[in-house]
Amino acid sequence: MVEIEVKVRVKDAASLRQAILNSGAQLEKERYPEENTLFDLPSRVLTAKRFALRLRRAGRKVFLTFKGAPLKSRRFKVREEHETEVRNEKAMRQILRGLGFVAVFRYEKSRTTFRRGRLKISLDETEAGTFCEFEGERSDIVRYARTLGFSSAEMIKQDYVEILRKGQAV
Repeated sequence: MVEIEVKVRVKDAASLRQAILNSGAQLEKERYPEENTLFDLPSRVLTAKRFALRLRRAGRKVFLTFKGAPLKSRRFKVREEHETEVRNEKAMRQILRGLGFVAVFRYEKSRTTFRRGRLKISLDETEAGTFCEFEGERSDIVRYARTLGFSSAEMIKQDYVEILRKGQAV
């Protein structure tokens, strides 16, 4: 599957949440904690290829995700993504270690998710600030972000790892 997404920095999360609901989007999942751990081999081969192997605990569920290198796009983060639910997080961590993988980056966030048609909207609270992430087709993302008052110039294609590693307030 190909993931297409962008983020925008949010100044007033409560107002944006209300605007999302007023736009006809449906609340999919109320605020829940996420813990994300990225894995790589000691040689950092995945990082060098701009791949990502992530284990995410979202509430009570755990997911293993592989992301390919970002594809060329001026305005959107576009990359191959494959994800599966993991029933036993401890065993998955042991498998990864057994294969030689080590945890190379960890971050937490709180996320609230909404859906409007095929568009997934996430309101994310991170150490670097609050962001709204839009995932779907390019035209749906642009149209909906504009509906909420965001311009193309405000769209960020960096992922949270890049944002948090640089310690920048985008």
